[in-house]
Amino acid sequence: MPTPTTRRSLGSRWILVVVLGVLGAVAGQLLVSGITPRYEASAEVLVEPPVGTEEVPARTLSARTLESYGRILGGPALVGRAGEALGSTPIPRDDVTSGVVGDSTILKVTVRDDSLADAREAAGQVAEEFTTWLATKQEDLDAAQRETTLVIDPGSGSASPVEPTRWPYLLGGLLAGLLIGLAVARWRQSTDRGIATTDDLEAATGSPVLGAIAHDRAAHDSPLLTSLSPQHPRAEAVRILRTNLQFVDVDHDRTVVAVTSAVEAEGKTTTACNLAIALAQSGLRVALVEGDLRRPQLAESFGLESTVGLTTVLVGRVNLDEAMQETEVPGLDVLASGARPPNPAEIVQTGAMERLVADLRQRYDVVLIDAPPLLPVADAAILSLLADGALLVVRHGRTGHDQVRAAVDRLDTVGAKLFGSVLSMTPRRAAGRYGYGYEYDQGKSSRRRRR
Repeated sequence: MPTPTTRRSLGSRWILVVVLGVLGAVAGQLLVSGITPRYEASAEVLVEPPVGTEEVPARTLSARTLESYGRILGGPALVGRAGEALGSTPIPRDDVTSGVVGDSTILKVTVRDDSLADAREAAGQVAEEFTTWLATKQEDLDAAQRETTLVIDPGSGSASPVEPTRWPYLLGGLLAGLLIGLAVARWRQSTDRGIATTDDLEAATGSPVLGAIAHDRAAHDSPLLTSLSPQHPRAEAVRILRTNLQFVDVDHDRTVVAVTSAVEAEGKTTTACNLAIALAQSGLRVALVEGDLRRPQLAESFGLESTVGLTTVLVGRVNLDEAMQETEVPGLDVLASGARPPNPAEIVQTGAMERLVADLRQRYDVVLIDAPPLLPVADAAILSLLADGALLVVRHGRTGHDQVRAAVDRLDTVGAKLFGSVLSMTPRRAAGRYGYGYEYDQGKSSRRRRR
């Protein structure tokens, strides 16, 4: 069964499928136009039974006799004689059919040819050859005992060709094109190597790219900016992201931002942590909230207690002042996850959660919510709607174009605003394209999964 992502991929490429279907139909039409048209003409002969005499009464023509005459009419002997009489190339036996017309005594011969005129002439000549043959066969009989023939149609046919039939080619070409289109769409989905440039990311999201953070193989050992020097390129990249984000939402003095991604392992948690650190280092009061209640990591990242936090505040076990934990970064407080609930999507979609976000907005200059990925679960879309906007983290070369578009669609569906995106884990060779002067060595992917 196709996955939702696959169905979305095929749906997003419907134009490709339709175009290839139309091209297939056009190819079918071109194929038809390259085939020599064939025309069909027919001649009819009326066979009348003997009139009889006083001594020999009249007789009727049996069905068996008429059937035999029908076979003879289109048989090789008469067809060969007709070709000789016309002085043309032999008439192919496969191009001639004959038989009895219904329950009548009329025989019909049909000839196909590349020329309508030649088909008419050949059909008429075959009919004449039959009348000659039958007359010769009955020469020894009295006139009253002879069967008589009359050519009632010397050869007629439609000006429209009977071959090739256009519709099978058109429908066959259309079907082949659609099938090829579906196959190409699936192939593109399977070979999509992901977002590779900031231009790709901007085109996929329809929003600005606020930053690009290069891959650092030492990041899994030192993921936070607090372990780096202020001049470190990764620290500079996060400061650029901080500056760009501050210019996005200038209408609010206090901003709530949901940091999310399309799927897991895109570096969103590390990005949220470092962005919070950079904002606090600029003199702002920052609250970092663990919104990913399924796989929380904030407490571990900062070395804090995880059993008291968001869920314990929402259920009323502790108040917000007791749950907020200070970090070693002045101005940065963290609200950890608390006990993991069995229903994360339901617990964040409550009035208590709305009041909590409003309370945090009043206390802090910036509130960052580390939300779960958008595509696997509904939590991120709910949290993005509670925030002023979302920041989408996209991993270089891994997150597919269709996944990014699907994530943006998920935000649009709930009416959440997308502030912009961040391209994470970019390789050193791509640094020049982003204009930030990264100087990292590209190493192997971190053994520790970062979301």
